[in-house]
Amino acid sequence: MKKTVIGMALLGCSLAAGAADTLSGHAMAMFDNEVPRYGPGFTHFDYVNPVAPVGGALRLATEGTFDSFHPFIPKGNAVSTGSVETLLVNSADEPFTGYGLIAESMEWPADRSWVIFNLRPQARWHDGVQITAADVAFSFTTLMEKGAPFYRYYYSAIDSAEVLGPHRVRFNFKEAGNRELPLITGQLPILPKHYWASRDFSATTLEPPLGSGPYRIRDFEAGRFTVQERVTDYWGKSLPVRRGLNNFDTIRTEYYRDPTPIRLALKAGDIDFRLENQSKAWAEDYNVAVVEKGWLKKELVPHQQPTGMQAFVMNSRRKLFQDPRVREALAYGFDFEWSNRTLFHGQYTRTKSYFSNSELA
Repeated sequence: MKKTVIGMALLGCSLAAGAADTLSGHAMAMFDNEVPRYGPGFTHFDYVNPVAPVGGALRLATEGTFDSFHPFIPKGNAVSTGSVETLLVNSADEPFTGYGLIAESMEWPADRSWVIFNLRPQARWHDGVQITAADVAFSFTTLMEKGAPFYRYYYSAIDSAEVLGPHRVRFNFKEAGNRELPLITGQLPILPKHYWASRDFSATTLEPPLGSGPYRIRDFEAGRFTVQERVTDYWGKSLPVRRGLNNFDTIRTEYYRDPTPIRLALKAGDIDFRLENQSKAWAEDYNVAVVEKGWLKKELVPHQQPTGMQAFVMNSRRKLFQDPRVREALAYGFDFEWSNRTLFHGQYTRTKSYFSNSELA
């Protein structure tokens, strides 16, 4: 499928060891043989323009609808507000390395049986209130007790969250040795305790919630559009992990029921960008004057993201598929070359690995 796009060796020189072999640093990688690409003095990620122009409006469109700004519960069709942040953010040019966002630094033992996050004192909610360890502990407890089932599953290996000080929180894990767990703990959405104290967390809402991120909701019509505005006094705009990002003053997103009117809106100049993932549309729908004149750019951009596998998978636990001759016959019955040529405009390639487009393929 083609798409367009318009362990110690964890911290390198930033690694510090203290009592009882406790490690600390500004970043954490998942694998022992990996040193974070960006050291403690880095100023920005390599893939951003740190002096990118700021301003303007971005107009987008997406399929679906919404009736809530509360994505942390199973009720409703919620959308992101651009205002919720996490303790860590991952870089886009490493397999799995987390760098501090709300957290300024981390501490952990060699067996990764726990992790401590030291929060940035300058981190603020949009109402000016400081983000504290109490907010972090509240977020974990609330999502585990009242949030969508996903959170109870995703964070099931965490035993507890312990407030050690105003800007210091420790997560204790049920077992040692899970190298991924400190990193996914850093993905925990951080919610304002003082805001939710007077609200029902289990209820859907169209009240734009209080957040701490670079954007917030300025205007909306349920099910039709949202307008996010850039927070001009955003506390984290000068952080290395944020520099060069979040540059548009406003982002307007229109909601449609299916992709056809989105493509029409793009060709009419009503939206600015679409990520196309249908081979027929890519081959046929953009042979129009605005593309020929260069007013709308159609561009195929190679990427290095693992694409996984697309295939028919037979359940060999069922008697029907236990005979290898049956499976072989069904495999011969699928004519990939004909399908690719006739149905997919020659845009597909055979899957040769479960880890296509990766170093493991």
